[in-house]
Amino acid sequence: MPGRFLIAALIGLIAALWTLTRPGDAALYPAAPDEAGVTVYLLDNGFHTDLAVPRAALMQGGGPLAEATAGLAPGDWILIGWGDAVFYVDRSAVSGRLADGARALFRPGNASVVMLDPQAMDPTRRFRAEDRQAVRLSPAGMAALHARIEASLSTDATGRPITATAHPDDDARFFESREIFWVGHLCNHWTAELLSAAGLPIRPFRAVTSGEVMRTASHAAKLDLQPVRD
Repeated sequence: MPGRFLIAALIGLIAALWTLTRPGDAALYPAAPDEAGVTVYLLDNGFHTDLAVPRAALMQGGGPLAEATAGLAPGDWILIGWGDAVFYVDRSAVSGRLADGARALFRPGNASVVMLDPQAMDPTRRFRAEDRQAVRLSPAGMAALHARIEASLSTDATGRPITATAHPDDDARFFESREIFWVGHLCNHWTAELLSAAGLPIRPFRAVTSGEVMRTASHAAKLDLQPVRD
């Protein structure tokens, strides 16, 4: 009998965590109708999420994130992602990297990187409608998003961001991150945390999938009295 109660309690705990919602912050999101909001786009490639943020919004206020952005190739939009410092940046076939994938998921203490990838084309022209979700942030929400991304960046003794990897044939740059990658804190968890920092409600334990993060952004966009038409 005690074993049955323990199993029932464990199932109940898992169910509670799975449905747990971290509330949004009404002071940050949605933007007031009379505010000049900042539109960002959540992007879904089927298993991984990125954010597309206007370059100008990342340049405001100075600091390590603005410095990292200033050093990128031209482009009015910056794709922002996060992942394991090895698996995420390796562009070889996934079928040949299964052992490294298992390492990234289950070995403690994996290093991570923040990706900044400049794009000249507006996200509405480059990404299919079903693969993107527009979210209009308030100025305070954008500042909070900026601060959350910047908090993820490792810096050197002078406070500058540290480049980890740069592929010679594209413009994306990967910067060392302070955060740990593992199965309990994946790329989609990180993106959901950015949205949460900007004031959106999220379900943190369900954010393991890109689809859940997209649903989060879609539901939050319905709270906006002036939704973006893209």
